[in-house]
Amino acid sequence: MLIYLHIPFCDSKCHYCAFNSYVDKFELKKRYMRSIVKQLYYELDLFKPAKKSIKSLFIGGGTPSTIKPEFYKEFFEVLSPFLIKNAEITCEANPNSSSIRWLKGMKNLGVNRISFGVQSFDDKKLDFLGRNHSKEIAINAINNSKNVGFENISLDLIYGTIFDNKDLLIKDLEIARTLPINHISAYSLTIEENTPFHKTPNVAKDSFDLAKFFIQNIENFGFPQYEISNFGIYQSVHNLGYWNQEDYIGIGAGAVGFLKNRRFYPVKNIEGYIDNPLQRDVENLSMNELKTEAIFLGLRSKIGIKLEILNKKELEKIYILIDEKKLFKDGQRVYSLDYFLADELALYIYG
Repeated sequence: MLIYLHIPFCDSKCHYCAFNSYVDKFELKKRYMRSIVKQLYYELDLFKPAKKSIKSLFIGGGTPSTIKPEFYKEFFEVLSPFLIKNAEITCEANPNSSSIRWLKGMKNLGVNRISFGVQSFDDKKLDFLGRNHSKEIAINAINNSKNVGFENISLDLIYGTIFDNKDLLIKDLEIARTLPINHISAYSLTIEENTPFHKTPNVAKDSFDLAKFFIQNIENFGFPQYEISNFGIYQSVHNLGYWNQEDYIGIGAGAVGFLKNRRFYPVKNIEGYIDNPLQRDVENLSMNELKTEAIFLGLRSKIGIKLEILNKKELEKIYILIDEKKLFKDGQRVYSLDYFLADELALYIYG
């Protein structure tokens, strides 16, 4: 079982961000952090995990590094008995708010993996994206996290902007190569509604060749691709748990949870969540819907697809794709040879 904690507070809103996050509600932080504890008790009673059975916690946002470590303390105390020994505990962080004091405080709570929202080491591109840190701040934050004692460090990079070309992307990777990281998440810029970039959609550069170039060079850097956006010497337990359709508890405003065939959607609005952190909508998924998700998720990652879930017609299509060298079979699973084609292949199999 996995657990995700959403922190919806940010120091500033990036131009591309459509996540459930806010820059103007800091006065609600203490009340929010009390509400997540209340919800955690409720979810533990609903999901009924055994002691020492939760294998990962991921704290995302928003910007978790805007919250002082002491505000997380009660949440960790309640959750601690349910975490397996050496559970993967990841916290996202922005370079500008990841002080040495904050890093030490989170490590003392049990966080053992940091994921930095770097996006680029090019200062002009960072300004264009609306990031509030510089190349130098990002490098210092990553090095500080290593010096504090974090062994598992990840960074996010964005590609597919009008700024991007092969030289810029290679330079980003060359700088990343010098840093003590063992994981990279790479995301193509997506223009979302209700973001500043939505008014200027020409800021994105949809180049398949450039995307393939970037992905190939991340792998050449020595970080194998294990799902469509993630690469690493270290491969995240939490990420793979999602792709494998494992149960997960979602804590916080808008944090989705999943249990067997039910998906839970808490209130997204911060004030509404604080007033009633136990309120949620529930979606019941059919076996057919779960199979569809298994096909799409499996082809987008190293998880693959179990052949036993497929019917005769779908198996026939699978073997056609194997013959065409778009899939490969290993034991009783099949895997995609190109994650960029994953959705197209899934639609063909399932259509």
